[in-house]
Parts: sequence; structure tokens; C-alpha cells
Amino acid sequence: MSFDLSVWALADGATPEDVRAAVERCRQGQHVDRYPDPRVVRFYRAITASYPDRHPGADTPWAVTPLHAANDHVELNLHPTCEDQVLLDVERLAGENGLMLFDAQDGSVYPPPARLPG
Repeated sequence: MSFDLSVWALADGATPEDVRAAVERCRQGQHVDRYPDPRVVRFYRAITASYPDRHPGADTPWAVTPLHAANDHVELNLHPTCEDQVLLDVERLAGENGLMLFDAQDGSVYPPPARLPG
């Protein structure tokens, strides 16, 4: 069993309902054919620099590798026992890149955390 999150690059003003609709389209195999969103690319590169998803070590937080990365999102299947720091890093990187977080366990959607002034 894994703890599943995904991060989404949707248009400014996207609502939690928009995110849930995008998740459902993904689950049905409907992916828009376009170039990857730069926010998703930056997030993926940053998270996998800290926690590799290709040839991961024994201490990997990932329950499924490689991560599912599409043009508008990255799906993260985490071991339920992964360190809290991994979740903090996911949240921080999502915020830095303006991505919405989707919690597959209960369908919650979290906007990027507000960045604190300097």
C-alpha cells in the first residue's frame, strides 16, 4: 500500500474541481498532447535530484518507480513509512513551482502554500 499524491500545473485560477477533473481524465488514460509544462519539469528534476526514481536505493521513499510524469502533472506513490521530510519537500517544491497538490487518499486539493516574504 502506498500514500499517493500528485502535483498539477493548471491554469491560474484553477479550482479544486478542475484538479479533480484532470485527475479523473488521467485515470481514464486521457492525456493532452502538448509540451511538458515547465513547472512540472522543474518540480520533477528537483524532487528526483533529492530522491531518485531511476535505480533508487533501498531507502527510497517511492513505492512505485519511475514516477509517472506527464505534461501537466507528476504522480508520487510514497511508502507510508517515508520520512516526513519527503512530504515537506514535495509541498515546498510544489509551492515554489505554483503546482496544486492532489491527495488521492481523500480527494483533497491543496493550492501551493503562500511564499513568505523575504
